[in-house]
Amino acid sequence: MKDTVLYIVVPCYNEEPVLAETTARLREKLTGLIGAGKISDESRVLYVNDGSKDNTWALIRKFHEEDGHFSGVNLSRNRGHQNALLAGLETAAKYADAIVSMDADLQDDINAVDEMVDKFHEGCEVVYGVRKARKKDSFFKRWTAEAFYKLTNKMGGNIVFNHADYRLMSRRAVLALSEYRECNLFLRGLVPMIGYKSDLVFYERAERFAGESKYPLKKMLSFAYEGITSLTVTPIKMIRNTGIALIALSVLALAATITLFCLNLLWQGWILLAGAGLLSGIVVLSVGIVGDYVGKTYMESKHRPRYFIADVLNDGRER
Repeated sequence: MKDTVLYIVVPCYNEEPVLAETTARLREKLTGLIGAGKISDESRVLYVNDGSKDNTWALIRKFHEEDGHFSGVNLSRNRGHQNALLAGLETAAKYADAIVSMDADLQDDINAVDEMVDKFHEGCEVVYGVRKARKKDSFFKRWTAEAFYKLTNKMGGNIVFNHADYRLMSRRAVLALSEYRECNLFLRGLVPMIGYKSDLVFYERAERFAGESKYPLKKMLSFAYEGITSLTVTPIKMIRNTGIALIALSVLALAATITLFCLNLLWQGWILLAGAGLLSGIVVLSVGIVGDYVGKTYMESKHRPRYFIADVLNDGRER
């Protein structure tokens, strides 16, 4: 157990207001786990700077110089949370036996790491951090978040309910994840596809102690849409089924129109106009969804790199 090298990967984008406090808390957690003999002294916290516009990278360099237990990866430019997280995971897999990913604001309870490590030692290769409840969320945020998880699962995306990107993965699991080469990343949907032995750890989510959320409502809705369309083709199947249903309704409407014409009881024109407007909206929406899938296919066909690393600060030993 004490030979287990643990890396804690923390993506960072403009995290200057929180990074000092985050570092203090993670240093305490890492020191405690090392002192308890659960992990090796070779364990590290790996910050991933995702093209921040503030002094985030300068702070990461400072923390690394002060304490070798803090490492850093600097991406060449902003690539988004999922790509930054993957860059950290794949870098950490060169050095670590187990990798925990979490956000820089530490709203996810870092004490859950202890139980994650215990489950890793028991043989689990993926341990998901799952929120116990969403009591601190507004009704709207709670309802939309839970609806997203349920909708995604019903559409064929196998994601863990109330789990985001707070998880532990073994080195083998991260290497398996790196075999998924798509550029439209939705890691909370890809990780369960690996299929290795997994378990859950439940925790209470705290308030953000400084700075602003990087996921306002608009961005959350966009992320949810990207996740669904990246994981499953069910929306296209729904469009197909809608088309079949519209054809059936059109046949019935035609029959009804002929009948009413014969009885001199034709419907008022505004009803037909409203129906035509509704059908037009459905058609435009359907074309848009199909267009998104075509666009994703086009981007995947380019096989572009998902990120470039400009600098790495780490004195760990590669495995």
